[in-house]
Amino acid sequence: MNTNSITRYSAAWVTIFAITLIWSGINPKDLFTWILEVLPAVIALILLALTYNRFRFTPLVYLLILGHCIILMVGGHYTYAEVPFFDDLLGMTRNNYDKLGHLAQGFVPAMIARELLIRLDVVNGSWWRVLFVLSFCLGFSAFYELIEWWVAELTGTGAEAFLGTQGYAWDTQSDMAFALIGASIALLTLSKLHNRQIENQL
Repeated sequence: MNTNSITRYSAAWVTIFAITLIWSGINPKDLFTWILEVLPAVIALILLALTYNRFRFTPLVYLLILGHCIILMVGGHYTYAEVPFFDDLLGMTRNNYDKLGHLAQGFVPAMIARELLIRLDVVNGSWWRVLFVLSFCLGFSAFYELIEWWVAELTGTGAEAFLGTQGYAWDTQSDMAFALIGASIALLTLSKLHNRQIENQL
């Protein structure tokens, strides 16, 4: 991408992020849940801005990060248990928007980790890289579940909407399974495209 294309891409990225953030913050279902869900997206924006001049990801990874941020902001607006159109999917009598979120929690970090490993030459060998990425995504998912637990312990019933378990006994385990599935799908479907964009980035 040339300089003008990069500038237009960056402007479009920030515009979409800002519009979605403003929309999600207008009369959210639960303000506390909105803050908890949107905070990671805002932190991601700050980190990307701070590192932009030193390390620029490929357009693919930036697009995936934006998509993940939108998922977080939509979940924050409605709460994960009440997002429209996600009730009773997959044969489950619950709202399954949180499973989309956890799928993305594996899908997007997998490509971020993959790009860092390749461009910083951290791990040699494609299969070792796959193993590292999958392990990282599982670890990241598990750490997020710990954060949810800590928030629930600190805030009591106020975190129920944030947890989004909806009475499902295996919610934590299934969340991590969806993250693993998401990471695997990302590696299987996007690696070739990602490699081409990395070559153009170097």
